[in-house]
Amino acid sequence: MRAPARGALAASALAMVLCGCLPGAAARPPAHGPTYTALARRALATLERGYYNGAGAWHMCVPVRCYTTNEDWGADSLTYTLYLHWLLTRDRRVVPVMNALTATAPSSHAGGWSDVPMWDSIAAAREYQVTGNSAALRKAILAFRYVADAGRRLFALGACARIFYQQPGGGYNKLKTLETGSNYIKAALLLYQITHQHSYLAQAEAQYQAVRADFLSPDVPLYTVYVFDTGSLCLPVPARYFGSANGNMIWAGYTLAAVTGNSAYRSEAIATAKAVAAHLGDATGVYADLQAENDVAEPLIEAMYDHQEFARRWLLAAANASASDIARTGAYGRFFDGPPPQAPVTAWQANGGLALALVAAALDPGGRPADPRFWAGARLVAMQLRLGSGRPVRFTFTGRAVAIIGTVGEQCCESGHARVFIDGRPAFDQTGIWQNKSSAGLPLPRSVLFAWRWPRPGRHTIQISPGYPNGKEGTSFFHMTGYYLVR
Repeated sequence: MRAPARGALAASALAMVLCGCLPGAAARPPAHGPTYTALARRALATLERGYYNGAGAWHMCVPVRCYTTNEDWGADSLTYTLYLHWLLTRDRRVVPVMNALTATAPSSHAGGWSDVPMWDSIAAAREYQVTGNSAALRKAILAFRYVADAGRRLFALGACARIFYQQPGGGYNKLKTLETGSNYIKAALLLYQITHQHSYLAQAEAQYQAVRADFLSPDVPLYTVYVFDTGSLCLPVPARYFGSANGNMIWAGYTLAAVTGNSAYRSEAIATAKAVAAHLGDATGVYADLQAENDVAEPLIEAMYDHQEFARRWLLAAANASASDIARTGAYGRFFDGPPPQAPVTAWQANGGLALALVAAALDPGGRPADPRFWAGARLVAMQLRLGSGRPVRFTFTGRAVAIIGTVGEQCCESGHARVFIDGRPAFDQTGIWQNKSSAGLPLPRSVLFAWRWPRPGRHTIQISPGYPNGKEGTSFFHMTGYYLVR
């Protein structure tokens, strides 16, 4: 995942305490909120008319002020979301879009990073499953082979050589990421399902075991996304529980069980899915997709759609909350429990909420979110807090929901993150707030940096502490300009 060039700095405007309703909320509540079916129709329209450019590529943010592409994980996550819609509905109108995406998909990844062709291989495989277009299958195979064939020479090196460096030879930071490994497994399994060539299954099983050995946390069945391999030592970065990587591993476990008959894979998938539901949510149990602007949530939504009752409850709880997380453009923000986004919504943020809306309609077509105007009466409290001198910052409030506002990519576009403590306890997912990461390549003022809900009003304290420096997230940074509060 290469960081795009930095864009022009945009102005931020959070200078006062607002006394009215959150922008984007309806003036008065409707007699009956929209059904999940209606929300899914709106999500599909946003995907096809807002993010899709009509000519085989995806806009990386809506409103359109970012770049447009059909390569790598931001664009691919939208292709996955469109595939998910087709999987749920068999909508034939998806076919020409997928053919157009196939035509513009990359034909070569020579010299690139290891995760990019894996994201692209999955997108091309999904395009093939919808269209039967042989060009899509050819591109899926070529992308996979770039890593599978060149892997030992370029990426499968170091002290834990069974998992892949992100950059050829380890690059500047010697990082190995589960974004490569988990997508490698998924890409191999999709190619096995399509071609029935057992070499793909063998590659998937081998990498699955390698990933469990090097990325699985020792005390909970969740996968951290980063390992640094110095050449003599492999050092996991603890508790970076990306939705994409954990979703891929859940999907892989279910799929391996189905194709091999080995029920242990399914048990491992269920254990990770239950751990996601138990540990990666806010105080109301709604999934909290913490602010790392290079994660995508569609793979997790897709993986959790397996009709187990706990997963169904998890999905519908998230969909219930996310109905109040819709921008005027129809785009969903990163935080399912957060307010309607005021900043442009990137592909990395929106794919999860769009996918969730589609799945909720399949699970409960006539159901309705309980409170789609949850954030309508939120007040914006202006507050300038910055990390500095190695000391934490904190603020205390009384209410039942909070959303911290600031600029994603303020010092664009990678180094600068912080740790989050909620009422004195660290968030279970230690992704925290990686504020300076901007995959869109430009600062995005008025973005939601963090959101959290509680079952009832109470007195709460949010503390932001300096992050521990590393070769990916960089040094510490945090700057908020205010917070929304629901009392």
